[in-house]
Amino acid sequence: MDVLVLIGRILFALLFLLNAVNHLTNTKALAGYTTSRGVPRALAPAAVVGTGLLLLAGAVSVGLGIWADLGALLLAVFLFPTALLMHRFWAETEPMTRLNEQAHFFKDIALGGAALMLLAFFSYVGDELGLTITGPLFHLS
Repeated sequence: MDVLVLIGRILFALLFLLNAVNHLTNTKALAGYTTSRGVPRALAPAAVVGTGLLLLAGAVSVGLGIWADLGALLLAVFLFPTALLMHRFWAETEPMTRLNEQAHFFKDIALGGAALMLLAFFSYVGDELGLTITGPLFHLS
């Protein structure tokens, strides 16, 4: 079971790691997109870098098993606001744009739910889960 959890952790974290790299290397382009979604132009670059660092910390934490419960929480903290702020499908009038934003919205909500499940899983299982560098930061019973 430890190997399956490790593979799942790595695959889950890989998505966020790649997005973190994108945030940190394509900051200008993503800041433009962020501005188009309502973030003030002056704050957009800092928001992109900040969320890139949040994604990086969460991905490394989950992927390597360093307080993986905290990493899962960081990813959930990114995903839910991103769904609500960046993928407002209900505000779109063009049908294809609406469908695209709706898909991204529910993808982020589903991944946020998965991150919450990982938070609970890592916190509950604790040090019994092998193939991690540290045990959990939080302890749920």
